[in-house]
Amino acid sequence: MRTRNIAVFAGTMLLSAVAGSLVGPKPAVAVAREIIELQRDVTSILQGQKDLQTQMTQDHTVQKTLIEQSSDSVNKLNSTMAGLQKSVQDVQANSGTRLDTMSTQVQGLSDNLEEIKSRIGKLNQQLVDLQNSVQNIDSRLAGGAPLSTPSGATPAPGPGSASSGPAPSSPSGPPPSADTLYSNGLRDITSGKYELARSEFQDYLRYYSDTDLASNAQFYIGEIAYQQRNYEDAVQQYDKVINNYPKSFKIQSAHFKKGMALLELGQKNSGIKELRDVVKRYPGTEEERRARAKLKDLGVAVSASTAH
Repeated sequence: MRTRNIAVFAGTMLLSAVAGSLVGPKPAVAVAREIIELQRDVTSILQGQKDLQTQMTQDHTVQKTLIEQSSDSVNKLNSTMAGLQKSVQDVQANSGTRLDTMSTQVQGLSDNLEEIKSRIGKLNQQLVDLQNSVQNIDSRLAGGAPLSTPSGATPAPGPGSASSGPAPSSPSGPPPSADTLYSNGLRDITSGKYELARSEFQDYLRYYSDTDLASNAQFYIGEIAYQQRNYEDAVQQYDKVINNYPKSFKIQSAHFKKGMALLELGQKNSGIKELRDVVKRYPGTEEERRARAKLKDLGVAVSASTAH
């Protein structure tokens, strides 16, 4: 279309030149020269248009190639991002299980340290009592007074007294000490010997249910059930910590792990409620931080009343 317009324009100019030559008489040589120059100009214009079309075609081809290359790059990038996202999800899924196991192990080690400190304190107290007893014995020996019998102990029979025979003993023997049972339970749960650890913690509760570490033993029974994916039993064991030992320093951990077990059971509403209670009731704790992170992963907003 553009070529046609240029041709029409050139023809118009040619006719104008001829008409001008008719109106005013010009020499034939001058008219011929103008016609030749006009034809040259038209040819130059047509050639310029042709060159412009060629350049536009080349530019269009280059742009099309660049667009196709960019599209391929975007597709490859999307594919790479999808693969990376899947890898991240797999890592998160695997790390969640590993974190739970590591958390149990760290808690076990922490409690083991506390238990060692408690035992050292008891040993120090026993040493003080022993020193006092030795001093008491020394003072009585120096004064010639008879030794006193400790409270609750049966005095040894004298030479002329009748012996009542050996004291009766339990057929199964005395239970292991509280320190032994608890230390063995911690050792076995941290090394993954869950069944053995469960038995040891159950024995601890059977013989020493009124000690300071009884709530810890109950909590670890729940942890063993959780690690073995027996989430229903885990919820029941955590409830025992919550209901039977409300002042235990494991109480916030029991609430948090109960919420996690409920989520594993598919009881999402109950699990979310438990985690929100952890955020509200135990601000500043590790359990509160983990509960917030889990709620965020679930897409659940923490209300302003539970924020701190």
